[in-house]
Order: sequence, then C-alpha cells, then structure tokens
Amino acid sequence: MGLFDKLKAGLKKTAALLRTDIRDLFKTQGRLVDEVFLQELFAILVRTDMGVDAAQQTVDEIRAAYRGRVVQMADILEVVKARLKQLLAQPHEPLRLAATGPTVIMVAGVNGAGKTTSIAKLARYFLNQGKHVVLGAADTFRAAAVEQLTIWAQRLGVQIITGPAGSDPASVAHRAVAHTLETQADVCIVDTAGRLQTQQNLMQQLAKIHRVLGKQIPEAPHEVLLVLDATTGQNGISQARHFTAAVKCTGIILAKIDGTAKGGVVVAIRQQVGLPVKFVGVGEKAEDLEPFDASAFVDAMFDEAG
Repeated sequence: MGLFDKLKAGLKKTAALLRTDIRDLFKTQGRLVDEVFLQELFAILVRTDMGVDAAQQTVDEIRAAYRGRVVQMADILEVVKARLKQLLAQPHEPLRLAATGPTVIMVAGVNGAGKTTSIAKLARYFLNQGKHVVLGAADTFRAAAVEQLTIWAQRLGVQIITGPAGSDPASVAHRAVAHTLETQADVCIVDTAGRLQTQQNLMQQLAKIHRVLGKQIPEAPHEVLLVLDATTGQNGISQARHFTAAVKCTGIILAKIDGTAKGGVVVAIRQQVGLPVKFVGVGEKAEDLEPFDASAFVDAMFDEAG
C-alpha cells in the first residue's frame, strides 16, 4: 500500500467516527449554520481528541464564514480540513542524521506505549535505506523489554547490545555506541526505561544516558524520539511535557493510531507541546511506520467523511 492508503487504513476508526457524526449533522439537504449547529460540530471535533482550542478555532472560522447561511456538508469539511492542516503545519523535518560517523537515536516513552515495536519499525526504516543498525537495550529494569527487543533484532537481522537485569542503563547505552563505532555501523538506536519507582529517578536516569551519549559522540543523541500511544489521547500531552523537560525530545512517534478513533490527538500534541510528529505507527508489522505528512494525515482522517 502507498502512504495514503496506509494512513487511511490506520485512521479508519477516526474516519468512521467523523463520517457517522458529521453526516448526522446533515440529515436533510443542507443545514443552517446557527449556534446549535456550531455546538454540535464542536462536540464532534472534540471527540477526536484534537483539543478544545483546535476545535474552537475551527468552529469560530465556520461561524465567521457561514453563520446564518445554509451549507452543504462539503462546505464544512473543506473549512475543517484546511484549518487542521494549518494547525498541523510543521517544518519538513526528516530525522537529523550525523554529518559524519554514526547517527545516535534515543527513544523514550512510558511502558505500554508501543516503544519496543516502534524501535523495531525504526530499525526497519533504516534497513530499507541500506543502513547498518545497532540496537541498545538500555531498559534494563524490565526483562520483558530486553526480551522483546532481542526477538525483534533477530527477526530483522540487526545487532543488539544488552546488559544484566538491573544493571546501569547508561553503561548499556555506552557499550551500544562503542560497538556502533567499532563496527562502523550507520545508526545506533537506544531504548530507555519507561517507568521506575519514582518519576524523578526515571528522569535522572534518562538525563544520564543523554549525557553519556553526548560524551562519546559530539551532538549525540542526534534525535530523542518520544513514543506516544495515540489511544491515551490527551494524557499523551503531559507525558510529552515531562519527557521533553528531562531529555530535550526532538520529535514524536505516534503509535497505535490504528487502535483509536481519537486520531485528532496529533493536533493537540502539535499545538500544546510544539514537538514535530516525525512518524506515525499505522499497524503492527515492522513496515507499518510512516513519516508524518500533515496534509495526507488530515485527508486520511476525513477520507470517508467526504
């Protein structure tokens, strides 16, 4: 499938919600744009988890353009899509790669967000470009995480550096980068713990890994990607703020978009946190990771609503 088809499939639940609810607004041919209509539209948009601000801006634009007029569904969809594309606009930022030598990518996120699978997908993304990839399993406090990542490494045919359970995560990250340098690999992707006994410990540990990577290679990590589970909706925003404060996140991988009708959360994240969304996970296979494209994303969100 092409990019749009994958996004369309991934956003099927969101599109279905919008299709059903927006069509319900237009049970008759045309609809008068009055306050009742605008309130109903606002509620529909909020249900996609795009956030109150984005929904309000969209409704305000429709009020200014059409209040007191009878409109068709296509008129409203055109305004909504244009506004969301504007709200999601971001610089075209592919992954920042090292000018020379290996690129180091640190991946963060709470347990259960889809972090391990997203790392595997990211590895596949680089493998498809012919790059040599090394994984660093620095989530040493959760045996299952190391196990899962090792299975993925074997499936993909990439090297993985691990450490004993409970060992210092920063030392595993250090060894992973050292191995990357020794083998002249192109990319090192370092997994990190998603939860410890206290939030403060977690953030201190992440900050330490960040420092260690920077001592080995200037400018490393070149990217700090935060994996957010789209099904958590608005809760992802507070996660993004906490992790960004600790390790200066540079971008987001939005995982599990195919498992929710709240695909609009990407709008709220972009608006409230300001981080660029770099990839969207649209399925469970290693190939199901797509570079984020705001225009294609919004079109896919509304594809079946049109």
